[in-house]
Amino acid sequence: MRTMISRFDIQKNIVYIAFFVAVFFFALTLGDKFLSITNVLNITRQTAMISIMAVSMTFVIATGQIDLSIGSIAALASLIVALMLQSTGSIVLSVSVGLGFGMLTGALNGILITALGVPAFLVTLGMMGIIKGLAMWITATTAIPISIDDYNLIFGLGKVFGVPILFLWTLVALAIGLFIMNYTTFGKKALAVGGNEAAARYSGVNVRNVKIIAMTMSGFTAAFAGILYSGRMQAGRFTFGEGDELTVIAAVILGGTSLFGGTANVFGAVVGSLLIGIINNGLILGGLTVSQQMIVRGIIVILATALGTRRLFFGKKKPIR
Repeated sequence: MRTMISRFDIQKNIVYIAFFVAVFFFALTLGDKFLSITNVLNITRQTAMISIMAVSMTFVIATGQIDLSIGSIAALASLIVALMLQSTGSIVLSVSVGLGFGMLTGALNGILITALGVPAFLVTLGMMGIIKGLAMWITATTAIPISIDDYNLIFGLGKVFGVPILFLWTLVALAIGLFIMNYTTFGKKALAVGGNEAAARYSGVNVRNVKIIAMTMSGFTAAFAGILYSGRMQAGRFTFGEGDELTVIAAVILGGTSLFGGTANVFGAVVGSLLIGIINNGLILGGLTVSQQMIVRGIIVILATALGTRRLFFGKKKPIR
């Protein structure tokens, strides 16, 4: 028993510990208001977009990169789809164009990072500003309503046997992410690139392609998150996804992925997203103001980063390996 306890890696499992502590705390302090089926389903709906983006962000961070443009991509994708639906009425065409925009933007991020040698932080920060400006410009900051009921049901408001469709989309993204990470050569290459880029290159891994694919995946899921935002809110808005990049990164790091790459946990990233959603929900039910909620979220980001660098509690400066 003592051996089992000594072998238990607290940092590796911190997200699961924090998850159960948060649930226990809010259940104890808020009671049925927190534990009601309606509230639990509401948490799954609210965290769906963050969870889905966290799945692909896990691959980005596993390669040692970062993507700050996902929130803006989600916003512009929602507007593109809304405008396409208004002009064509075709759900398939509109969604395809929205997802294509996300993939192209993600690929462009990856190409700029690898071709110019510019850090991902700066490239995606610049892309975030460009896309945000475009989203505000083409719509004059007004919302674009979506009146096609089938679209809103499939991508936001629908349920399957009482389960919110947004939660089911999350499970689909999680299953795909777990498969790619654990059963494909790309997953292994992503970890190799993040763990030691030079060694991966000498081993025959095309580092450039791995980074571009990871960024493309990130752009794709960000666009899909924007589609889900628009389906849930029945409109496209330039404000969708604001601040999501920090929340997604925090969820991924909390979930056990190293901020320096080389280690990844797709399932942990989704649990980290749910943990943040539970904390947000508990704070709202507890009566905290928006500003107070922002403070708590900021603290979570700092804690997540500290855990990612393994400096908190353990006194070590090496990244997780």
